[in-house]
Amino acid sequence: MSTLSLFEALRAHGGTVAELLDRNRASADGDPGPPQLAAAGPRTAGRADEYELLLEMILEGAQLHYGPQRIVRTEDPDLALLVGDQLYALGLARLAALGDIEAVSELADVISLVAQAHATADSELAAAVWEAGAAAVGWGASEEHVKAKRMARRGDAGAAEALRRAAELVRSS
Repeated sequence: MSTLSLFEALRAHGGTVAELLDRNRASADGDPGPPQLAAAGPRTAGRADEYELLLEMILEGAQLHYGPQRIVRTEDPDLALLVGDQLYALGLARLAALGDIEAVSELADVISLVAQAHATADSELAAAVWEAGAAAVGWGASEEHVKAKRMARRGDAGAAEALRRAAELVRSS
């Protein structure tokens, strides 16, 4: 899967989000990120493509909120927030349709913790939240993961490292 698959799904969805698509930014390959990480886990086996696509939608929503914009592009910051929220909702609705309430909860935490990280200009924490959240969707959440999210909510200095460590532990178990 790729941003090209995301492009096609959003074009099919139609509306404002389809009007804002930048075909030149969609590609069939790219660096693996949180969507690919989550899709590689045993929890998503058999539905990896669907998980990857819905996570691409949620990630695209975050990119509209915090930048840099990827394939959905607008110079209007208010429209970027609205369409970003729409993409969060589209991704979470797809996840709910799969019946994975645990992953819905996890991605709701990702969205809120990424917002908190960006509010304090902590891009390292935001990246760690995405990595740990994707690992939890793909492999399941561990007690270390839950503790690391609590640290992030409190604004503890070691939260990013704890989240990365939790993600690595769950993937290696």
